Amino acid sequence: MGLTHFNENGRAHMVEVTDKSDTYRVALAKGQIVMKPSTIEAIRSSDIKKGDVLNVAQVAGIMGAKKTSDIIPMCHPLMLTGVNLEFEIQDDRIIILATVKTHGKTGVEMEALTAVSVAALTIYDMCKAIDKDMVIGQVRLIEKTGGKSGHYKRQGD
Repeated sequence: MGLTHFNENGRAHMVEVTDKSDTYRVALAKGQIVMKPSTIEAIRSSDIKKGDVLNVAQVAGIMGAKKTSDIIPMCHPLMLTGVNLEFEIQDDRIIILATVKTHGKTGVEMEALTAVSVAALTIYDMCKAIDKDMVIGQVRLIEKTGGKSGHYKRQGD
């Protein structure tokens, strides 16, 4: 399968989806932010001066999913029917899982990836005063359903 974001002149374009069928689509993305154990403890004990880190990151991730087409040039604006983020706090990291849903002509993989990324960036922003060494990483698509390409599930995740 070739790349679809180029026209016959080799220039970028938004993929035409007018004739595609609407299907129920779901995407799950995952990522993490690694930090000092003391930063984890400050988050757990609500000792971050900017506020409740995970509640703000939750809202930021939802907003990121909704605004994906504003920041990723070839993404279609989508009517999302659901966005949820889950946070797993470990000793030295927070695992972020985003689930995005729609019923439409194109998938929500980019929206899920954006939700995870924006949530991680928000955590960094809220905690940077006490830990500038945090590392955001391993942002990846875990699973997606719907559409012409069907079901995809990352192996080993």
